[in-house]
Amino acid sequence: MEEREEQMIASVLDKDPELRKYYEEHLAYEKRLVDLHDKGYLSPEEEMEKKRIQKLKLVGKDKIMEILGKYKSAS
Repeated sequence: MEEREEQMIASVLDKDPELRKYYEEHLAYEKRLVDLHDKGYLSPEEEMEKKRIQKLKLVGKDKIMEILGKYKSAS
C-alpha cells in the first residue's frame, strides 16, 4: 500500500472495526508470505498455500480500499 493509504488507515483504524479486521488480516498474510518466501524451496502444499494467501490478501486489500473510499468521499 502507498504511504498515503497507510496514513489514512492509521487515522481511522480505531474508529472502524471492519477496517481493523481486514488490516490485521492483511498484515498477517504479508508476514506468512514473507515466511514462505524466506524458505527458498516450497513443497507443493506450501506453493498452494502461498497462492491461496495471495488471493486472500488481494481480496482483503480490495475491501480495505473500499472502506477507505467511503472515508475519502465523506471528507
